[in-house]
Amino acid sequence: MTGFHDELKRMLPRMRVIARGMTRNASAADDLVQEAVAKALAAEASFAPGTNFGGWIYRIMRNEFISSIRRHRETIDVAAVPERLMACMPDQEDRLVVNRLVRALQTLPAARREALLLVAVEGLGYDEIGARLGVPVGTAKSWVFRARHTLRTMLLDDGSTTIEATRPANRPAVRRPHHADAGG
Repeated sequence: MTGFHDELKRMLPRMRVIARGMTRNASAADDLVQEAVAKALAAEASFAPGTNFGGWIYRIMRNEFISSIRRHRETIDVAAVPERLMACMPDQEDRLVVNRLVRALQTLPAARREALLLVAVEGLGYDEIGARLGVPVGTAKSWVFRARHTLRTMLLDDGSTTIEATRPANRPAVRRPHHADAGG
C-alpha cells in the first residue's frame, strides 16, 4: 500500500500546522504528529482507499490530542484529601430561613424596615437614624423596637402572623399625624 504511505507523507506538513494550532507549542505539536502517525500506521488496514485521507488522519490526531490532555490532567488521590473537604453541610435550611426573613422584612412598613436596617446593617445609633429619617430619636427607637418585635413574632410563630396581630395588646393602633411613620 504505497498510496497510503505517500498520502501520509503528503499530509505531514499540514498535520504539523494543525498540531501547532491545537497545542500552541512546537515541541508538543511534534509529539502529537508523531503519535498520530504511529496510530495511523497501526490502523493502516482500517483505512478505506478512495475515502478522505485528510479527514481520517485529522480525526486520529484530534483524538490523540484529547487523550493526551486527559492523560496529563492532574488528579488527586481521594484518600489524601482531608475528610472535611469531601463533605459539605447542606445549606437548604439556611436558604429557607433567609428567604423567610426577607419576606418578613418586606411586610414591614417602609419606615420601620429602613430604621431597623440602619441599626442592624449600618450600625447607626438612634440619634443618627432620627436625623437621617427626619424624626425624633424616640420615634426612631419605637420604629426599630416595633420592627424587631414584628419580625420576632413572625419568624418564631408559624409565619401566619400579620403586622396588626403583632401590636402589643396594651397599645391601640393610633396614627399620629406629626410623625413620618409609614405604618403606625
